[in-house]
Amino acid sequence: MDHLLYGLAANPALPAELVDRLVAVADTDLAGALACRPDLSPAQVTALASRHEEAAVRLAYAGRLGAEDVDPAVQPSAALALLEEGTGRPQWTRLLAAGPVEHREKLAACPDLPPDVALALAADPEVGVVAELALWTTPDLAARLAHHPHTDVRRAAAANEATPPALLAALLTGDGLPTARSCPVCDRKTTPFVHDSHCPEPDCVLPPGAACDGSHESSVHDIRQAALRNPATPAAAAALFADHPSVLLRQELAARPDLPPQVYARLAGDPVPWVRDRLADNPAIDEALIRTLATDRGHDVQRRLAHHPRLPLDVLAHLAGATRLGSPLLPRIAAASPAEVEELAASPDATVRMLLAQRRDLPAGIRDTLARDPDAKVVKSIAPHPGLSEALLRAMVERHGARVVATMAANPDATPALLEHLAGHRPPVQKAFREIARHRHATAPALLACLTDRRARPVAAGHPALPPAVIVELLADDTWQVVEASAANPSLPLASMLELVP
Repeated sequence: MDHLLYGLAANPALPAELVDRLVAVADTDLAGALACRPDLSPAQVTALASRHEEAAVRLAYAGRLGAEDVDPAVQPSAALALLEEGTGRPQWTRLLAAGPVEHREKLAACPDLPPDVALALAADPEVGVVAELALWTTPDLAARLAHHPHTDVRRAAAANEATPPALLAALLTGDGLPTARSCPVCDRKTTPFVHDSHCPEPDCVLPPGAACDGSHESSVHDIRQAALRNPATPAAAAALFADHPSVLLRQELAARPDLPPQVYARLAGDPVPWVRDRLADNPAIDEALIRTLATDRGHDVQRRLAHHPRLPLDVLAHLAGATRLGSPLLPRIAAASPAEVEELAASPDATVRMLLAQRRDLPAGIRDTLARDPDAKVVKSIAPHPGLSEALLRAMVERHGARVVATMAANPDATPALLEHLAGHRPPVQKAFREIARHRHATAPALLACLTDRRARPVAAGHPALPPAVIVELLADDTWQVVEASAANPSLPLASMLELVP
C-alpha cells in the first residue's frame, strides 16, 4: 500500500481535480479510501464504482449509489449491498439466487425477498444458505425451517426473533419436533466423535468439544443457547433451564429480563460465579436481590452489579469500597437526581466523589467544589469537565501535578496557553501528549512537543495547526502511520499534494 496516496485520499482539502486523478490510478485499497470521502461528486462516485466493485459496495452501503448505477450481472456484490439496504430491485434476486454460494448466502439475509426466491433459498442444497435464510426470514418460513433436518438451520431459526414463540419453545425443549438428522460433526466425522480441543488438523472447522453420538448433543446445546438468548422465546419454557447442568445455558437464562422472581432467586444461589455475575447485570432483578448480590464476593459479581441502573445509592457506596470499579460513568450516577447529586458530592468516600465527577453535566457549584477536592483521583476525574476556568485548571495542576495533567488535556475548554503549559510539564506526561495532539485548541509549539512521543506522533502529524513545513518533513517519516496522517493533514501545501499524485 502507498501510504502517501492512502493518506492523501482522506485529506479533506484535496482539490477535486486531484481526486479525479486518484480515482484514475486507484487500486482496491486506495479506491476504498476514496469511497469514504464525503465530497465526491456524482461523476466521481460513478467512476469509482464502475472501476472497483469493493468501492461500489462501500458506496452502496453509504447510500451514494442507486439501483440505476449497478448492473447485478457485472457487480453482484454491489447489487447485494443495495438489496440489503432495501434499495435494490426485486428482479435482481432471481439472478442472484442462481449465482455462487457466497452470493446466495448474502441474498438470504436480505429483507423483503420475493416469495418464490425465499422458497428457492429454503430448498438450497447448501446448508449455509438455508441457515442464513432461517436467521432473518419471516415468521411463516422460519416456522417451517425450525423443522429442518440439519441442526445449523434449526439453530438459526432459534435465534430469529420472528420465529413463532411456540416453535422457539419447541426448539428449546425438543418437544414436538422431529429429531434432526445431521449436524456439523456427523457431516464430517464418523460417530461417535468428540472433537479434541488440541486438534492437529490445520483445516478443521469444528469448535473444541463439538460432539455427536447420533443425538447431535453439542449442536442441540447450541440450539438451546440461541433460543435462551432470543427474547421472543417464552419465559415459561426458558425458566425450566434454571437447574440445567450446562453453565452456558444458565448464563443465558440469568441475562433474561422476563423471568419470575423465584427463578432469579434460584440463580442467585448458583454455585458458578459466571452465572451470578450475569444475573448482576440483569435490569429486571429487584432491590432485595441487588442487596443480596452486593455481598457476593464471586468473580466479577460486584463489579457488574455496580453498573446496575437501579442500584440504591447506599449499595453503590458499599461497592465503591468493596471492589475495583475503575472510573466509569455508572448508569445509576448518570441518572441521579439533583438532590442525589448533592448527596453524592458530600460523600465522605473519595471513590464515590470520583465516580460522580465522571458526569459532564454537573451544576457549576458542585463541579468547582470537586475541582478543589483534596483527593487527586477526584480531581483527575473532574478535570475534563467543560466549564472549568483556566485559573482553576492551573490550580489543579499546581496541587496535584502529573496525576491530573493527562485528563486535563482532554478538557474541551482547555486554552491554547494551558495546552502549551501541559505539554511542557516536567516530568513529561506521555498520555497528555496524545490528548493534546487531538485537541482542537492545540498550537504549533504544543504539537511539536507531542511529536516527541511515539504514540502521540501519528495523531499530531494530522493536526491542521502543525506548521506546513513540518508536515512536509513528516511525509518521509519512518513510521507509516505518521506518513499517512501527514498526507491526510488539510494544512499540507498544495504544491506537495501535486507532487504526490501521479
